[in-house]
Amino acid sequence: MRPLTDTETQALFAKLANYTGRSLNHLIASGSEDRHVFRVQNSRVYYVRESIANLATSIARPNLLSLGTCLGKFTKTGKFRLHVTALDVVAPHARYKVWVKPNGEMPYLYGGNVLKAHVGRWSDDCPEHQGVVVYAMDDTPMGFGVTARSTAEARRLDPTGIATFRQADIGEYLREEDTLFAT
Repeated sequence: MRPLTDTETQALFAKLANYTGRSLNHLIASGSEDRHVFRVQNSRVYYVRESIANLATSIARPNLLSLGTCLGKFTKTGKFRLHVTALDVVAPHARYKVWVKPNGEMPYLYGGNVLKAHVGRWSDDCPEHQGVVVYAMDDTPMGFGVTARSTAEARRLDPTGIATFRQADIGEYLREEDTLFAT
């Protein structure tokens, strides 16, 4: 595992800031015993406690499969793609949220976008093409997506219109179990 380069750090923070906003500071805040760092292993980015990352340096790179929480991976073009495994890290710090009604949970978990008819409520003043965390009505995080319209425009949308484009959902754990953690 190695630390991120400057361009990798910029790409990672830009993607995370799209979902968390100013709360990104809480992810990288340097507390005395809970300090977390970002490390790269085989183009995958991991969010791990610094003390554990220091211990992992004694393990040879080919023998180390993963460490900490996988946030996502860098594509061959250098862009960062957020994985569903980052949901536990991103959800508590999300700036904008969309809550889905119970009748819209299954279509979303099967890989569909969030329709306006399935939206129970959403954060106010959310702009278009902004990263959001999708929640069930009981405040269980189910995934992330990108808003198709701003909050004001989405209110005037017809019920079959797309409110949020799906990017990742917890159904991926089952749908992509063969490739999600593959090296």
